[in-house]
Amino acid sequence: RPVHTVKLDAFYMDKDEVTVRQFRKFVMETGYEYDLALSLAFSPTGRYPMIWVTWDDATAYAEWAGKRLPTEAEWEYAARGGLSGKRYPWGDEITDDHANYFGTVGKDKWEYCAPVGSLKPNGYGLYDMAGNVFELCSDWYDEDYYSNSPLRNPQGPSTGESHVLRGGSCNFN
Repeated sequence: RPVHTVKLDAFYMDKDEVTVRQFRKFVMETGYEYDLALSLAFSPTGRYPMIWVTWDDATAYAEWAGKRLPTEAEWEYAARGGLSGKRYPWGDEITDDHANYFGTVGKDKWEYCAPVGSLKPNGYGLYDMAGNVFELCSDWYDEDYYSNSPLRNPQGPSTGESHVLRGGSCNFN
């Protein structure tokens, strides 16, 4: 806040979250040091989203895959799926029919993570932009930056203590 308009150059966004299968392939092919045991407790098969990754883990995976983490502005644009002025990618109210978050009600039947793409996509065909697992952005977090950011392709502050997380999680309401 305050809500403000930015202009973005074209960018690419995967339609799904990174799966355990994809991340496991990265670890096996590169020898990247990562213990999958904790993730598998909550994401039990290759179809589930990868969890418990640091920003460095996510960046290393993205570089290996020939991609990059989105900026916060790119993520926000993609998450909205073409809607403007709405709180969620489908409207103003959170529903268990659209997001996997805290509890099992409606179409959200998973105690923890849901398999990637289990609920409806947003208007751009992107899945799980709200709920399921937090998604990391390339930006450092700074509460003052947002209201003073450039109007074209904001990249976030150059330093900070933590990176931006978006999208929510299955563990929070």
